[in-house]
Amino acid sequence: MLKKMTLFLTAVLLLVGNQVKADEGMWIPMLLKKYNIEDMQKAGFKLTAEDIYDVNQACLKDAVIGLGREGRPFSHFCTGELISDQGLIVTNHHCGYGAIQAHSTLENDYLKDGFWAMNKGEELVNEGITASFLVRMADVTAEVLNGVNDDTNEEERTKIIKKNIKQIEVDTEKDSEYRANVKAYFAGNQFFLSVYEIFKDVRLVGAPPSAIGKFGGDTDNWMWPRHTGDFSMFRIYANKDNKPASFSKENVPMKPKTSFKISLKGVDEGDFTMVFGYPGTTTEYLTSYALELMTQVDNPHKIKLRTKKLDLMRADMDASPMVRIQYSAKYAGVANSWKRWQGEITGLNRLSAIAKKKELEARFEAWANSDAQLKAKYAGILAEMKGIYEEMTPYSLARDYALEAGFSGSEVVKFAGDFKKLVSLDKKETEAIAKEVKGLQKKAAAFYKNYNQSTDQKLLEAMMGMYHDNVEAKFLPEELKVIAKKYKGDFKAYAKKAMAKSVLANQDQLENLLANYKPSNAKKIAKDPAYVLAMSIDDLYKLIISPKYSELSNKVNKLQRTYLAGLMAMESDKVFYADANSTFRVHFGKVAGYKARNAVNYDHYTTLEGIIEKDNPNIFDYDVPQKLRDLYATKDYGRYGQNGQMNVCFAATNHTTGGNSGSPVLNANGELIGLNFDRAWEGVMSDLMYDATICRNVSLDIRYVLFIVDKFAGAGYLLDEMNIVE
Repeated sequence: MLKKMTLFLTAVLLLVGNQVKADEGMWIPMLLKKYNIEDMQKAGFKLTAEDIYDVNQACLKDAVIGLGREGRPFSHFCTGELISDQGLIVTNHHCGYGAIQAHSTLENDYLKDGFWAMNKGEELVNEGITASFLVRMADVTAEVLNGVNDDTNEEERTKIIKKNIKQIEVDTEKDSEYRANVKAYFAGNQFFLSVYEIFKDVRLVGAPPSAIGKFGGDTDNWMWPRHTGDFSMFRIYANKDNKPASFSKENVPMKPKTSFKISLKGVDEGDFTMVFGYPGTTTEYLTSYALELMTQVDNPHKIKLRTKKLDLMRADMDASPMVRIQYSAKYAGVANSWKRWQGEITGLNRLSAIAKKKELEARFEAWANSDAQLKAKYAGILAEMKGIYEEMTPYSLARDYALEAGFSGSEVVKFAGDFKKLVSLDKKETEAIAKEVKGLQKKAAAFYKNYNQSTDQKLLEAMMGMYHDNVEAKFLPEELKVIAKKYKGDFKAYAKKAMAKSVLANQDQLENLLANYKPSNAKKIAKDPAYVLAMSIDDLYKLIISPKYSELSNKVNKLQRTYLAGLMAMESDKVFYADANSTFRVHFGKVAGYKARNAVNYDHYTTLEGIIEKDNPNIFDYDVPQKLRDLYATKDYGRYGQNGQMNVCFAATNHTTGGNSGSPVLNANGELIGLNFDRAWEGVMSDLMYDATICRNVSLDIRYVLFIVDKFAGAGYLLDEMNIVE
């Protein structure tokens, strides 16, 4: 039966491959030659499938990197691309934001003022950032599902798959400098192996000031028209054999197989565009029940929690330059999903997405009952899913509050969780204790660098109050119940006293404790208010919420896998593509403006004139640097301008998502024309349902990047490394 299912899915892919259309879809590069290339060429692409993906010779994929973190290199948080033969890469400013912030101080505020290394010796080391190159891919479905059949229960299936995946990865990595990673596609109906070469020495080369790189701030985030110069530059270093190596002064700029040509030709409405990247997560095939839970329960509560967090952080950031530096990256991280969730709800409502899902489900149920064989396999699974989602709802809400208000509500409570292992160690385990203390000293230094106790006290007060007031009593941490009773619901009084008593919230006290640590100190940490609360949330989550939520999720996953296989059989004439899962994908579309709503029509591009129109020295996010004003006044755009104007951003129909930030946007000749960095608000629901009339990815025009590097930053020497096509 398993072999039949694999053959069926392959047949489906072969069938839909002849009916691919532009715009919607996130396509697997190794399959382009069979399923996509003809449609791409009809849309204007002038190269071949081998020019994009080839394992035997240099190709466009070899100029694309996935940015990850040591320990989690396959969870790509952004994409970047090579723009020189000396390892120079460009990505988004918001992708490099954490690195820029980490190097910033009051004396050298690189967030505010920007940073540019004027030679390689001035480039800044970034510990923990990795750059992954895809070497090859392979379909390993048969190997992964070896030992699985229709009678295998979900728990056993998971164990077998996990074991098989581990063996495939071990065998692939054996006697190799490469890293292997197997991931599920089509809800676990297929599996692909990705093999990477991962570099570990990635240095900051340059970034514009936030007034350019983050122009418009969180107000303009997820919006179009857009005027944000969202880019930063890094360089990959390797050892003298051009192999990955940890940071060393002996390392040299890596020599890539290839790098992108950079086009100064610009873009016009209707031009072909192609995006490469590592899109994070999409869920295009969810049921109506999943969307109802998301849009009517989960997202509204998470939005409410994050609105409060943002209000508190913003007030303190506006009042203190130091807090602004400490909390800029944190604020952006909280705001990003907060705004996206709101856009998703608006977009899904606009599309009547739930109603459309219900129509599809009604057709599916009728199809499933149309003959005995289909009935045995597919009938009734939607009704079963509906019941599970209803049972899951209170657990899902409790989970959201535990994660958003509990674990991530107060910074010191989250930090307290790092001390669990130290507290649990037996006093006789001296070596283990010493090792753990050393690690915690390092974590503490990083934590306090960006910590403001006053801000966190306000967060603790607000999050515990909202947690207590919005969740059923049976889903509340026991310590929170104790706090509410002891302080009679006065969470402000609780937060003030907790911060005063907590060793973990006091840098001097904790550093002294760790520097002179004795096993008996474990009792002091165990009684710390932040630690007690953290462990209480942890107990609730692990004992009450997670087991049931995981049980229900596993049931849903099994049914979703069957449902998707059924959909592919029912709609065999429809284009299906795998949801994003942080693996390499190709997206193609065209440059296009759009009609946002009645009487509101947007052009496909923006210019520097729009930046000047938004200029407001009294608002941090819109305070244009004086030098940029001067360049505009004199129209000193050099060879980067066009018809007396300086283009900044453009919109297109490429189907992108988180993880595609920093992705190269290429023209029909495979030349770099921009950097993908966002999506337009009206179409942000594209992770769940795509609509080509309204969904737009937002990209930074590469000419504006070069203009800023050359004319604004005075780092034109970097352009000497690049292959620029006039």
